[in-house]
Amino acid sequence: MSKNKRPVITDDFKKEAVRLIVTSGRTISQIAADLGVGLSTLTRWKRQFHEADLLAGPHEDVTKELVRLRKENEILRQEREILKRAANFFRERGKSMKFKFIDAAKKEFPVYRLCSVLGVSESGYFSWRGRPASFRQNRDMILLAHIRSQFKTSHETYGSPRMHVELQEAGIDVGRHRVARLMKDNNLKALQKRRYKKTTDSNHGGLIAPNLLEQDFTCTGSDQKWGVDISFIWTAEGWLYLAIVLDLFSRRIVGWATSDRLKKDLALTALNRAIALRRPPSGLIQHSDRGSQYCSYDYRERLANHGIVASISAKGNCFDNAMVETVFKTIKSEIVWRTSFQTRAVAEKALGRYIDGFYNPIRRHSALGYKAPIAFEANSECAE
Repeated sequence: MSKNKRPVITDDFKKEAVRLIVTSGRTISQIAADLGVGLSTLTRWKRQFHEADLLAGPHEDVTKELVRLRKENEILRQEREILKRAANFFRERGKSMKFKFIDAAKKEFPVYRLCSVLGVSESGYFSWRGRPASFRQNRDMILLAHIRSQFKTSHETYGSPRMHVELQEAGIDVGRHRVARLMKDNNLKALQKRRYKKTTDSNHGGLIAPNLLEQDFTCTGSDQKWGVDISFIWTAEGWLYLAIVLDLFSRRIVGWATSDRLKKDLALTALNRAIALRRPPSGLIQHSDRGSQYCSYDYRERLANHGIVASISAKGNCFDNAMVETVFKTIKSEIVWRTSFQTRAVAEKALGRYIDGFYNPIRRHSALGYKAPIAFEANSECAE
């Protein structure tokens, strides 16, 4: 795309921008900076395309959900306040004894929550009377509080390498082995389980494009190569299908959509959202498997209209689309396999919060030097 020619901003782009405001949990300022538009402009779009029009759909058990969210917000508020006061307390010289902070704060917060946030047992607290803790024990207690907070923020997905980087960037000087020990001693690890369903139907009459990537996923910038695929989420109502469009340079999910049916419209919706947000240059290569959704006439026409070149995996070779498969495994291990979704609507909301609110703007990727996709893109643009 020419830098001298200002791109046309379509209604689809505006709607996708407003959808990010609603689903990601990030501030309007952050989203405006990410999309390269003015804050006042984005605010005007938000008024123009009302949130209710973009998120219309079934909302079951609203009262119970509000009660749960209010309770969760209160717990988070208490935990943040505890961590804030604890940091100030232990910063003061001569007041670094184990459990002393709990003694000072137990009138305002439940003892069991104070112990949980600070990483100590209730029995240990009640058995402690006037026994000073060592400096290292105090330090471990503070570090564990920070680790628990970041572990919760990461949806309980960070291991010690990512956690170590997170703490270092927060200004906490700690070694990786110490972080690993504290996490292991406190059982801070993710559990995974699997459920399988076939989503690729390669027995169709659609045209098969050549395999242009040949497993070469390297890029020098964003919007040079995209990977697409469809996966599935199990709910009590049945399967929910998830289609994503992945930028292979930054690992950012630039478009996604869900549906209760495995039809071509699902893949088209994800593609349309990606095109609306990214406005990619002509010549971008989009790689997919041999599924009928990606070989349909409508899908191929949409690619051609925007100058996007199709590339399709060889028959029976799952490694040709390995990067997208890896992202699906991450999504499933970090949110899907640990959650029992009662409805498709609940699952869709959870996926939106995860993708737009955590995966793209926050989650650290080892392949990106432990940076989040959006931050990696921003740093790459600055370097240019």
